Amino acid sequence: MNATAKNNILKKIRLALAHPTPIPFPKSEGSGSVFQSLQQDIVVEFAEQFTQLQGKFSFCVDEKELGEQFINLCYRHQWTKIFCAEEKWLQLIPPTILTDDIINCEASVTTCEALVARTGSLVLSAQNSGRINSVYAPVHICIAYTSQLTYDIKNALQLLKQKYRDKLPSMISFATGPSRTADIEKTLVVGVHGPKEVYCFLVDDAPIP
Repeated sequence: MNATAKNNILKKIRLALAHPTPIPFPKSEGSGSVFQSLQQDIVVEFAEQFTQLQGKFSFCVDEKELGEQFINLCYRHQWTKIFCAEEKWLQLIPPTILTDDIINCEASVTTCEALVARTGSLVLSAQNSGRINSVYAPVHICIAYTSQLTYDIKNALQLLKQKYRDKLPSMISFATGPSRTADIEKTLVVGVHGPKEVYCFLVDDAPIP
């Protein structure tokens, strides 16, 4: 390529950069959410999305009802080994079935950082009993409060930033229903890389008007 041809190509490139092709759909590049805004009560939205993903949802008006529903769940499944590393909820579990053996337990109890109503997800971090307690046991039981409900992932991350500021946990994960995977034949298998069942007890902590 001679110098004249090279200069002509460079001129064309500069001209193209000076007059870029307009975006065909300029509004599609906006910063607004592409998802529909919340259309109903946020508790109902989360419950619907969570159960559609095979999650088991229970609403509790207070911690007393939480205790009653939790005991009923244990008796119904006849669990004999439940793991919990969070001091607040140790009193929830009968001493006869409380275990410190995460490897052989039948269910584990944790809290969470937030709930995402739009996707029915639990937002977990290294602060919620560590990294393995929500995924190692065959059944994961999450206890949350209505004040932890957020509509979208963005809102959940903002909640985390407000709580931890510049010291975010070393691990943040979004758990959406029981663990599931599909092989090349698209056969869905539940509970391969995590719990087969996920329960969420949502306790109402809204102030009484």
